[in-house]
Amino acid sequence: MMILVTGGARSGKSSFAEKYAASFGDHGVYIATSQIYDEEMKDRIELHKTRREQTEFFWETIEEPYDLDQWFEISHKRDHKKLVLVDCLTLWLSNWLLTFENQLKEKYSGMMAKEAVESKLELQQKVIGKIETLVTSLKLFNGTIILVTNEVGDGIVPEYPLGRLYRDLAGVMNQKIAEICDQVFLVTVGIPIELKSKQFLY
Repeated sequence: MMILVTGGARSGKSSFAEKYAASFGDHGVYIATSQIYDEEMKDRIELHKTRREQTEFFWETIEEPYDLDQWFEISHKRDHKKLVLVDCLTLWLSNWLLTFENQLKEKYSGMMAKEAVESKLELQQKVIGKIETLVTSLKLFNGTIILVTNEVGDGIVPEYPLGRLYRDLAGVMNQKIAEICDQVFLVTVGIPIELKSKQFLY
């Protein structure tokens, strides 16, 4: 079974995902995709850790900011029927977007206008390729997966081109993941609503 939990910042999506996981058992694997860049991110991570530690549910925490697809592929080959919670996909996406951007900056240093367009298209293609590889690996997994993501497009329009590209790619990723999920929850002001059972047919 595959479940997607989405919502805006501080909507309660991570808290709901963790509580929902408890309905499937008493232990699971928590895959954290965040990286500590500053004190604010460090505080956010500690807050999440503290909340998990205060419950009776046992989490085996794995830090995997990049290679989610490989982790799921290896687990599939070992035939592990686990409960896995990934928090979150949009951080994983930003990790790859920034990595690829830095690689292409070197490749297209001193670029002209035409090359700048090629650089943006190549960056977009590389990230979409990563998204598609992740989708494939998720579909192979035997266990229960709960994936947390963000509704980035619900916020203000980003000021910079990279931010706008990130917003668009997050939308693409969320749609591709939602398509293969059995349930999709939208969490707003701490209230989860399951969307797939309420979707309109067209």
